[in-house]
Amino acid sequence: IAQAWLMAYVIAAALEGGKGLTQLSLPLEALVFVVIARAATAWARDSLAGRSGALAKSQLRSALLGHVGALGPNRPADQRAGELAVLATRGVDALDGYFSLYLPQLFLAVIVPVAVVAAISTQDWISALIIVVTVPLIPLFMGLVGATTRDRMALQLGTLQQLSGHFLDVVSGLATLKVFGRAKAQIGAIAEVTDRYRRAAMATLRVTFLSSLILELVATISVALVAVEVGLRLLGGEIDLRAGLMVLVLAPEAYLPLRLLGANYHASSEGMAAAEHVFTVLETPLPPRGHRTDTPDPSAEAISV
Repeated sequence: IAQAWLMAYVIAAALEGGKGLTQLSLPLEALVFVVIARAATAWARDSLAGRSGALAKSQLRSALLGHVGALGPNRPADQRAGELAVLATRGVDALDGYFSLYLPQLFLAVIVPVAVVAAISTQDWISALIIVVTVPLIPLFMGLVGATTRDRMALQLGTLQQLSGHFLDVVSGLATLKVFGRAKAQIGAIAEVTDRYRRAAMATLRVTFLSSLILELVATISVALVAVEVGLRLLGGEIDLRAGLMVLVLAPEAYLPLRLLGANYHASSEGMAAAEHVFTVLETPLPPRGHRTDTPDPSAEAISV
């Protein structure tokens, strides 16, 4: 907001007031300071978010590995070693987008539009009203597409876990499969699961590109409405140049956090899907201490071919 106000003041003073660089030295110095402060704030935000994300991932991975180790062979049948390996590596690493991008942007998406609308309303209430009406369209479309994206990401991660678990089982039992002549038969099974993962990944990308296009289109049309309205009123003399420039510079800033939130949501959706699997594993109850399982007697079991 300070950057937009200073830019509008300097340009309006130079064009309408006829002031030179000497007379505008103080606001120009303030503008340079604000730009540097904004860049430093963005760097600090990204740095702190990256460190916090790394710490959260480390804690979550340690908790997952510790719980799996405590479960031992008593874990449920659907928690195979290959799937857990993918979950502890790529699944937890996918939370980078959630902690480093999505969560910080979520706070900005709540704070920045409100502050920008409040600043614009002091200069031009009509432009502020247009932004208030059009800004909710972005989270509305984002919510409609977000449910589909979340389901697609969950399906993609589940297919990858299935592929990894099946591949690890094949490698572990390769000697046995070779003895019974079933090694080559597994090539088709792995190819089928790989093809399912490819289709799931491409479907997720299609939804991501489509949602990004929708968000960009809504934001662009909304900013264009503000620009046309301000331009016509500038020509009619209903608004001065400084206020019009400030509105034009600030208007895109009201939509930018929401657009970035939509883009970062897609980047973090795989991590959120993986986190659900992680907490499912962590909620698996541990066996009681000292618990023993009776070993079946092989002589009492019938063997058939």
